[in-house]
Amino acid sequence: MQDNSQVKPGQQHKALGMSTFAFTICFAVWTIFSIIGIQIKEDLGLSDTQFGLLVGTPILTGSLSRIFLGIWTDQYGGRLVFSLTMLAAALATFLLSWADSYIVMLIAALGVGLAGGSFAVGIAYVSKWYEQKRQGTALGIFGAGNVGAAVTKLLAPMVLVAYGWTSVAQLWAAVLAITAIVFWFATEDDPDIRSRRESGEKPRSALMQLEPLKNQQVWRFALYYFFVFGAFVALALWLPNYLINVYGLDIKTAGLLAAAYSIPASLFRAYGGHLSDRYGARKVMYATFGVSLICLFMLSYPKTDYIIHGIEGPIAFSTEMGLVPFVVAIFILGFFMSLGKAAVYKHIPVYYPENVGSVGGLVGMIGGLGGFVLPIAFGAMNDLTGIWTSCYMLLFALVGVALAWMHFSVRQMEQRAVGKQLSELPEFPEMENVQDAAVHRKTHAQSKLLEEWEPEDEEFWADKGAKIAQRNLWISIPCLLLAFSVWLVWSVVVAKLPSIGFNYTTDQLFWLAALPGLSGATLRIFYSFMVPIFGGRLWTTLTTLSLMIPAFGIGYAVQNPETPYFIFLTLALLCGFGGGNFASSMANISFFFPKRQKGNALALNAGLGNAGVSVMQFLVPIVITAGVFGAIGGEPQTLEDGSQMWMQNAGFIWIPFILISSALAWFGMNDIASAKASFSEQAVIFQRKHNWIMCFLYTGTFGSFIGYSAGFPLLSKIAFPDVDSLKYVFLGPLVGAVSRAATGWISDKWGGGRVTFWTFLLMIAAVAGVLYFLGIKDQEGAFWGFFAMFMLLFFATGIGNASTFQMIPIIMRKEVGRLMPDLPANEQLRNAEKESAAIIGFTSAIAAYGAFFIPKAYGSSISMTGTPNAALWGFLIFYVACALVTWNYYTRRGSLLHDIERGKEAAVPIPATA
Repeated sequence: MQDNSQVKPGQQHKALGMSTFAFTICFAVWTIFSIIGIQIKEDLGLSDTQFGLLVGTPILTGSLSRIFLGIWTDQYGGRLVFSLTMLAAALATFLLSWADSYIVMLIAALGVGLAGGSFAVGIAYVSKWYEQKRQGTALGIFGAGNVGAAVTKLLAPMVLVAYGWTSVAQLWAAVLAITAIVFWFATEDDPDIRSRRESGEKPRSALMQLEPLKNQQVWRFALYYFFVFGAFVALALWLPNYLINVYGLDIKTAGLLAAAYSIPASLFRAYGGHLSDRYGARKVMYATFGVSLICLFMLSYPKTDYIIHGIEGPIAFSTEMGLVPFVVAIFILGFFMSLGKAAVYKHIPVYYPENVGSVGGLVGMIGGLGGFVLPIAFGAMNDLTGIWTSCYMLLFALVGVALAWMHFSVRQMEQRAVGKQLSELPEFPEMENVQDAAVHRKTHAQSKLLEEWEPEDEEFWADKGAKIAQRNLWISIPCLLLAFSVWLVWSVVVAKLPSIGFNYTTDQLFWLAALPGLSGATLRIFYSFMVPIFGGRLWTTLTTLSLMIPAFGIGYAVQNPETPYFIFLTLALLCGFGGGNFASSMANISFFFPKRQKGNALALNAGLGNAGVSVMQFLVPIVITAGVFGAIGGEPQTLEDGSQMWMQNAGFIWIPFILISSALAWFGMNDIASAKASFSEQAVIFQRKHNWIMCFLYTGTFGSFIGYSAGFPLLSKIAFPDVDSLKYVFLGPLVGAVSRAATGWISDKWGGGRVTFWTFLLMIAAVAGVLYFLGIKDQEGAFWGFFAMFMLLFFATGIGNASTFQMIPIIMRKEVGRLMPDLPANEQLRNAEKESAAIIGFTSAIAAYGAFFIPKAYGSSISMTGTPNAALWGFLIFYVACALVTWNYYTRRGSLLHDIERGKEAAVPIPATA
């Protein structure tokens, strides 16, 4: 850390004052499209989404450049980097005035965005001049340069009305260029740079600067800043457009009122730095997120008309936020966001004093990306929902996630700090004076937490381990089965929607079938790390209960043909809750069983869980033909032939089973104390080469199974419209699920690598067969050939699903022994088990994207070529690549598993006695 003892107050004030002034001008240029973009939108006839992309493009460059500019500032000094950055942005802004098309404007906007990158330069430069106890205030004052957004909103409309938008660009460019020159001559190099020059020390390399970025804490700070800064920028750009369209204001008034948000969201950042220095950044962040939740909830509520059927007739009223309450709410929101911006950056020089540039650059980059992504999301949500307040709904969800993550992280830190003393606390505060420590310890011992768990110890396993593990497995299976049922329910629902009055195109239907796969796969990435953090019992209970949200939603939405398409898109995404459950379920069960039974246990859990797809595809066509729930289930839909259908039962049928399974999970499952781990402990898998290889292979097996399950019903109906294929499609997922559950022992006996290799060869042959029968689909019996090839394909995916998961624990036991030879045997085993569980969850997350890409590939192939053949050829080529990768890394002579699977090397290099 640099020595500030020789720095004079005058030097500090000059560096801070010039940096704040320069950043104010940079920010005014960075947000120039919030005003001139409105005129450009009108001149070019842009849509809301195109407008959102235009105003967000400078934010993209300003965000992505921050991490590099921050590193260069640490290496070469803020005085030089700041001046050059401003000159480059000034040139791009001037050239913008000569652009005459949308594409050219987007390109010029990329250069304009460099003005926003100056933030990372200023943070690193200013922090070098101040000691730690005053850095929060200094950086808060510098960050108040955000007020440049208000400068643009106040002055740019007047220039635009008088001289046109091109004059605004030219004038702003000239001012920025002059500021760059003044900054260069009015400032001096920071103490760190001068000290380095005097000693002849070379600056640290970029790789060393990036070292702290592997810490989870840095990315948590980045999420906070994504909201407090990214959302600020997004709203600063979006508000003029919002005020003009919602409240009918002219551009001058809209710019003036938007400044009522930008000014407090900027100037009070200095006060936020002072509060962070005095009371602590954590308290300021809690206040920021709490008040923001309240404000965004009020802003989210759209104008709504209500009619209550009262005793004496209808009572009508409406809810709407007027202009004055809106301005007040947005002012309060901006004020607390400004405090939060300062609080986030108070952390960085304290935790990472030698890496302020790189860490501050990354946090600033992620925050800036919010300013790019969110305006586009605002426009897209407007186009999809037709609700102007949808932008605040999105921000409400974002701040809720940030608050939850912060709170759980704080609680974990507190628990680690308190340690054993925490276990002495009573279950409830009210019992503090009546429950002694002995009673509490007895209660704690009788809890569901297994403090000793040694499945590799044969005596322990025979005595009590096997019974507990089997109980947890057989509760996990129905929970996972329900998750798969809800996840893939759209594969059947979409095939029935046209018959009950929903007139969607083929591509729209494939989107509904594909979106659960997209959200489910994404959720799996997070779910795969949750069991060691929260415990398998709690997490299984919560995730199973979460299935009620899409189940209820589908049940109500399908009853009204006027339900907007975006509601169905939302429900399809929410069905991804079911897809996410697989990662955490498999990771949880992997902790309970010894290596010798792990393959079979995972195969049973996954195979019978996968059967939920088949159960759903068999059960739903039956339950929608009868009023299973009577009057409380709603009225039936009448089809063209006069028959009736209760489509809502496709969602409602799962509700009682979800409740029962959730109760079983809570009261019957256990947590394993030794399975606890933080995200950072598990994140080591991202450095493991075999993690990524197994992601690739498992995408070939499970990605295919779940993708074909999602797309098979609709593909069969489209390819063979004269065949009532929905009667038979449930057999595909059933075959895949049963083969996975029944063939785990094959991999345990012969080796997962060899079984996986031959599985891919079988899948190649099966896809070739599908292509052949589609080519002769007009001939008699072609459907049954097509169907048989798909059954073979499903059968092969089931075998491959079991074999790939059997490979992972063996690979990691060997790898951990190689990478950590100095660790005691029991520690090697513990690390191998944790990494195996994390990899199992993560590979399942990546592979689940098959549930999105395969149905979408069908839809795209059909829309572009008229047939699904192009998609199927792509799948065949992918399987060839999978087979080659398996052979090269795991089955050829000299590969990782060759000798193990042939009995030439011990399968468990870590002693079982560990």
